[in-house]
Amino acid sequence: MAKANVRIMSMMPSIFQRHPRYVSLTFITLVALFFLSLNHAHTSRFRFSPWTNDALQSYMAETELEYHRLILKRKDLITKFGPTPGEISMFPRRKEYTVWDFFPASFNCPHEVARIGRLGDGGKWVCGLSRIQEKEDCVVYSFGISHDSSFEADVLSRTTGCKVYGYDFSVNGFGPEITADLKHRTHFEPWGVAGVDAHGTGDERKMYSLLSLMKLNGHKYIDIIKMDVEGAEFEALSAIFKAYIDANEPLPFGQLQLEIHTGSKSFEWYLSWWETLERAGLRPFWTEPNLVFLNYFERVPPELAEYSFLNIKGRNEFISSTR
Repeated sequence: MAKANVRIMSMMPSIFQRHPRYVSLTFITLVALFFLSLNHAHTSRFRFSPWTNDALQSYMAETELEYHRLILKRKDLITKFGPTPGEISMFPRRKEYTVWDFFPASFNCPHEVARIGRLGDGGKWVCGLSRIQEKEDCVVYSFGISHDSSFEADVLSRTTGCKVYGYDFSVNGFGPEITADLKHRTHFEPWGVAGVDAHGTGDERKMYSLLSLMKLNGHKYIDIIKMDVEGAEFEALSAIFKAYIDANEPLPFGQLQLEIHTGSKSFEWYLSWWETLERAGLRPFWTEPNLVFLNYFERVPPELAEYSFLNIKGRNEFISSTR
């Protein structure tokens, strides 16, 4: 093999001498590859989605119409296996459905969809991160960090102006993925999120509602919320859903990346909660089961699922071309 390589190398000068055009072609190819490698190394962001506002609104209307068709199919499925919601089990034995079959992520994100953070538990699917990659006042809230901050680090590295506000009473800060060059764009408190405030002197765990945290931070709008709070999501989100539905106003955030923990919830209760979520303006554009729990306990149902939602009410960077 070594002799063959030497023979090939020795032949190259003679080839270039007899065919000088190869020299030009090789040189152009190498230069092109060089600049492509530079571009790949320094530009990991998507281009801003080239929608006109009229075209984007038309697309959103079409996919919303398709989503309403799915709601009708959900009612048909309830009738088939119920026929009422109270007669349906979340995870029945020897039946051809689980609760997740009634709530597919059928809304179409109008932009690129990217996995942000690591593969497996911890990473989330985000719609159109390119829409906020250069936004100066971009705000991200992260509830439930544990020891993995790959999602938060990925958001920061892919954007120029986003700041991440992290909350988790089980740890003292972000994980090692938040490096020194990213830390100045983060804020952390060992608090939890809940439906009502509970952070007095007698409260061991300091709990804040989402609205209280926004007021404390001086925020009126959040671009992305990531939430993995082991079942506390229902109370925390129900409170803000009610506040904004009653006020007839759009929710104060653009996207929600949520790990859902059904626990002991009944199908009837969960359906009602989901319909409130829809009424508030959230539409699921991605879902995947989280089956890690099944590795630790035998004979438990798949009670965890990851969902990503887009807020289709109001005006935000993900649903309107305002820039």
